[in-house]
Amino acid sequence: MQLQNRLEARLEEAHIKLSSLVSDLLGASARRMLKAIAEGETDPIALADLADERLRATPERLRDALGVCQELNSVYRRLIEMALEELASIDKRIDELKQAMADLLCPHADQVKRLAEVPGLSVDSVQQIIAEVGVTASTFPSERHLSSWVGACPGEEESAQVNYSRLSPQGNRHMRRILNQAANAAVKHKGSIFQILYRRYVPRMGHNQTVGIIAHKLCRLIWKILHLGAHYEEQGPQLNEACKQKRTQRMIRNLRKLGYRVELPFQSVLPA
Repeated sequence: MQLQNRLEARLEEAHIKLSSLVSDLLGASARRMLKAIAEGETDPIALADLADERLRATPERLRDALGVCQELNSVYRRLIEMALEELASIDKRIDELKQAMADLLCPHADQVKRLAEVPGLSVDSVQQIIAEVGVTASTFPSERHLSSWVGACPGEEESAQVNYSRLSPQGNRHMRRILNQAANAAVKHKGSIFQILYRRYVPRMGHNQTVGIIAHKLCRLIWKILHLGAHYEEQGPQLNEACKQKRTQRMIRNLRKLGYRVELPFQSVLPA
């Protein structure tokens, strides 16, 4: 983050408005353009062509923002080059650490595989989770203890069964960040139970609180998979259909109480 802020400041000094046109200044498209600038490219058209076609910014806006590169001082090119070299060095060290972690977890490949089956969790995040809680999460007697340690559970300011605080307690910030990222990814997993729950809760609770609920459920699921040796089984579509059936039966009972005659074979509702 500090490197990105420094790089953005240098680009602003050079009047290169690239950060306002790309979602990630350190992403693949931005890196290609910055590398070309550092190597001396001055043509804004050639620079804009290096951007990914899925980039939201139009080629015209990119060419306009990169037009200043035709008169860019060599000092700024060198500063951009140094920032990219530092970024490459950081990426290399991260890759080495990931490989070292993977080697250490090689004897526990089964746990890694079972956790990686959960929507929203990648092999990278799974390795970080196991590094934090252990291979079997044996330190935590139950999923509630793990959720409390992570800080992925609701607040406890409650009176007369009314919760006055929806803030999570303090906990392991690194684990909570991983779970929040996983929850954001899980709700986009088509047909998963997490996507169904997200669509159910978000209209009345908003995105942030709903993601917090999903993160809490993921945390409890992680404990069951690691501690109990369970496997994840996707029951989203089936559960969704079961909920529809229960809701339909409940509506039929309520209609009958109101004096309506319901004919199930034809799914019709007639006044009594």
